Amino acid sequence: METYILDWLNLGVRWLHFTAGIAWIGASLYFVMLDNSLRRPAKTADAERGVHGELWAVHGGGFYCSQKFLTGPKGEPLSEHLHWSKWEAYTTWLSGMGLMALIYWYGANAYLVDRSVMALSVPAAIAISAGSLVAGWFVYDALCRVIRSELALALIVYVLLVAAAWGYAQVFGARAAYVHVGALIGTIMVWNVFFHIIPGQKKMVAALRSGQPVDPRPGIVGKQRSVHNTYFTLPVLFIMISNHYPMTYGHRHGWAVLAVIMLAGALIRQFFVLRHRGRLVWALPAAGAALLVGLAVMLAPMPKSAADTTVPFAQIAPIIAARCAVCHAAKPTFAGFEQAPGGVLLDTPERIRAAAAQIEQQSVATQAMPIGNLTHMTADERALLGRWLAAGAKTD
Repeated sequence: METYILDWLNLGVRWLHFTAGIAWIGASLYFVMLDNSLRRPAKTADAERGVHGELWAVHGGGFYCSQKFLTGPKGEPLSEHLHWSKWEAYTTWLSGMGLMALIYWYGANAYLVDRSVMALSVPAAIAISAGSLVAGWFVYDALCRVIRSELALALIVYVLLVAAAWGYAQVFGARAAYVHVGALIGTIMVWNVFFHIIPGQKKMVAALRSGQPVDPRPGIVGKQRSVHNTYFTLPVLFIMISNHYPMTYGHRHGWAVLAVIMLAGALIRQFFVLRHRGRLVWALPAAGAALLVGLAVMLAPMPKSAADTTVPFAQIAPIIAARCAVCHAAKPTFAGFEQAPGGVLLDTPERIRAAAAQIEQQSVATQAMPIGNLTHMTADERALLGRWLAAGAKTD
């Protein structure tokens, strides 16, 4: 019953996280597009009111005119009906941390700790998990305060994220390492909103309401952090779905794979940022696509060679039974599993044969399964599985 309740909690929190993430990132992408698409106001009167730029748009059967005031309207009060874009971000982060707690902290023995990587106790692993997110934010925030060149800052932050990916891969299981890079990026994004963007906007609103001159500095800082967030979006979205693709996180240099994917995502995002400004730089998505294609070629499995010795299924069946079918069965016997992960069943010869490609990808090529190597599959057993698969995965 406990596992059943956890499954429903997982489903509910994941659905909330997914929905809030769509709302937040969708709003973020929209406002970045809006900011980069503004034109000089057509009416002199609007410019005199403080309109910095405007955009006319058509959508949903109507026409819209969005106007931007850098420091609020001149000669008139600020509207009492302000829309604040913040709860989407907060809900995304809170639900994401809820998932982290449910899956990687409560289920640390299965999903966080991989003792073939580092023999951590559960409390130590959770402390490193949570502490690294907080420490990562303070390092990033300090860099933003002291480095004036945005290009230099972008390069340093990218290098630090790659270093974090490498570091997590030395401590946690491969899947958890990827998720923690995503959690670190997500924490930076949301705390940018919480500690800088929203407080800066509140200061500006308070000054306008009291009739005081508006200090533009909070707006400048908020704009900087908002720009950073837009380049984080594609990498963090990939990491959200990465656990479905063990050929990335399961690679022996998974951190380097993630580094390439993050760079490709940032290049592709830059194309759209410039496109909204009226510049088409096709070299950017071309470079991003080239990185991804090159990565796919490099990660491609080696062609199968003819097996020098036929491995009978009688040698394979006990390995599958002991290392895989304790979880991947109609009635799992491994503690904490009440149904087969991913619906994959390996409890009969027919089901094993049908899942041969998945076994090859996840247990031999990437060694992503068993997850966290909970059932202690050995290198010799993986090699034997590989030979059996190369010989045609025969079960007769």
